Amino acid sequence: MKKSFLLSLFLFFTLIVSACSSNSSTEEKPEGNNEEGGGDTSAPLDIFSWWTGAGEEDGLKALLALFEEKYPDVPIENAAVAGGAGTNAKAVLASRMQGDDPPATFQVHGGAELNEGWVAAGKMETLNDFYEAEGLNDKFPQDLIDMVSKDGDIYSVPVNIHRGNVLWYNKKVFEDNGLEAPTTFDEFFEVADALKAKGITPLALGDKEPWTATHLYETVLLGVLGTEDYGKLWTGELAFDDAKVVEATETFKKMLSYINDDHSSRNWQDASQLVANGEAAMNVMGDWAKGYLVNDLKLAVNEDFGYVPTPGTEGLFMVITDTFGLPKGVDNPEGVKKFLSVLASVGGQDAFNPLKGSIPARVDADVTKYDQYGKDTMVDFKAAKLAPSLAHGSAASEGFLTKVNQNINIFVTQQNTDQFTKEMISAAAELK
Repeated sequence: MKKSFLLSLFLFFTLIVSACSSNSSTEEKPEGNNEEGGGDTSAPLDIFSWWTGAGEEDGLKALLALFEEKYPDVPIENAAVAGGAGTNAKAVLASRMQGDDPPATFQVHGGAELNEGWVAAGKMETLNDFYEAEGLNDKFPQDLIDMVSKDGDIYSVPVNIHRGNVLWYNKKVFEDNGLEAPTTFDEFFEVADALKAKGITPLALGDKEPWTATHLYETVLLGVLGTEDYGKLWTGELAFDDAKVVEATETFKKMLSYINDDHSSRNWQDASQLVANGEAAMNVMGDWAKGYLVNDLKLAVNEDFGYVPTPGTEGLFMVITDTFGLPKGVDNPEGVKKFLSVLASVGGQDAFNPLKGSIPARVDADVTKYDQYGKDTMVDFKAAKLAPSLAHGSAASEGFLTKVNQNINIFVTQQNTDQFTKEMISAAAELK
């Protein structure tokens, strides 16, 4: 009897221990590690971008800090790659994506860069349910949602809106010379001639990386063509030998006669600094330049520098939007959605954009957190006709853009309009 009792007691405790172990395993199992494939919720989120410069890095760090405050148990890593204004990062990203080793999420421009690149390649998860769950469908302008959608499905979340067609100018240089900021091409050349006569470089350019010259060229195209014909260039409906396009190329060529001699050895920040220092009077660049001027150079908006739309583009808005999505095959998809939720929130957008120099993508952000440039740009964005940027990957495929950058680089040096037009017509065959 004693042996039987001890055996029964042993079996009883064994069952209890076994049951406890089973329950413990179930409770400790990460939330995502279930049969539905939620992934490893302990995996760190590597947030991949090329935001390493002044302003943009500050904005990213503020966004990451907000995420860590809200989700302290979700490990996160700033996986930004420096250099080449995104060129280096995009090369690293391509290698990782093609090797089935995607980052948790990555910076990508809305439009062709996203849709004709990673979505078309089948590398992204849809976010329709995420938008519905987060109540985002009426929080972004429909035109913006269209830029991050393909065939009716949404694939990324916009964190900001940048304006590409901005002419920045040194207030003191203009005031000392009795000049007004130009809004037309005729006014631009009148101002440029007056400045040149005083020994002041009228227009700063830093095209050590060729995208900056392409950026300048696309603003001229927009100013000459308007949004409708500008858009037709990237669908192949308007040819590069069209009289208006040739006119824009000639206008661009004339603008190049007013740039700094050392343009090819400078980057976009250097060009902005020339204007900040008064060594040059004007610069055409997206409004990330404002983030650099304010955060790094400690200049004041509308005191040290001013801004107007580039010539001919009043009421038009060259839109660039940075977005993040959910790549297929990531370790922690639920963690990524938490990051996207913070990024999409009013708090996330208002932590990031004032430092970045951009405006929020959301229509209900806190306007009081933005300087006068931000307030003005929010008003313009709501009323303006939008045009996607070619230079920043929204208007056309990466392959076409690479050819454009090469052609622009040659044109800046040789300034042969006929040859440039022929090369652009050849490159545009890819658009059809």
